Amino acid sequence: MSGKHKARKRFGQNFLTDQKIIERIVATIAPKHNDNLLEIGPGQGAMTLPLLERVNQLNVIEIDRDLIKILAAYNKSNLVINQGDALNFDLNLFNPPIRVVGNLPYNISSPILFHLLDNRDKIIDMTFMLQKEVVERMSASHGSKIYGRLSVMMQAFFEVELIFVVPPESFDPAPKVDSAIVYLKPLKSCKVGDIDIFEKVVKAAFSHRRKTLRNCLKSLLTQEQTGVDLSQRAEMLDIDTFITLAKDYEKQY
Repeated sequence: MSGKHKARKRFGQNFLTDQKIIERIVATIAPKHNDNLLEIGPGQGAMTLPLLERVNQLNVIEIDRDLIKILAAYNKSNLVINQGDALNFDLNLFNPPIRVVGNLPYNISSPILFHLLDNRDKIIDMTFMLQKEVVERMSASHGSKIYGRLSVMMQAFFEVELIFVVPPESFDPAPKVDSAIVYLKPLKSCKVGDIDIFEKVVKAAFSHRRKTLRNCLKSLLTQEQTGVDLSQRAEMLDIDTFITLAKDYEKQY
């Protein structure tokens, strides 16, 4: 039955079929029986089935009703299927704190990550399959060409670790890009004060990559209002310096 489903572009579907990769992902997650596990985008159940063997209960969120029929046909008593869009699902429904896993649809991976960022107080950790390029941006160090808004926003709130790379031939249909497994764990002590202000400053700082911070932040901060050298470009600043900028901006209210 699982072979009859045609992957849908609009849902960004690429189904993982490589058993060795699946085993490696499950080993990375290292689920325990009583873990409160939530899988986003279970697809045809490639990761769902091995996870069900290891946990007392597994919640999944799936948007595609045809896939829900496939999942329901497995007839697993410890599988709880939730139909809907992961972008606007209330995580309180899953009795947090939760561990979140999944092969995220690449076309909406960033919005899902930001949704989970807003709900990080309900999360123990997250293990995701994402486009390799996205994981590299998430984990990039300051000074790197790929260090940007996503890098700063993720690293200010999470430990970010690229675990291993997954080649296109591990999927059906094969995507045109490499994928990677990323592990995210909320930081024990987050130094960000107001997340909205922080996000506003970070977004403005990277709005024109070739311009200096003085130009990018001119509507928010002047050099007189901060000890941070605004003649630099955003990619030269580490996370703590962005936090300082946000706090200096907050003082202007």
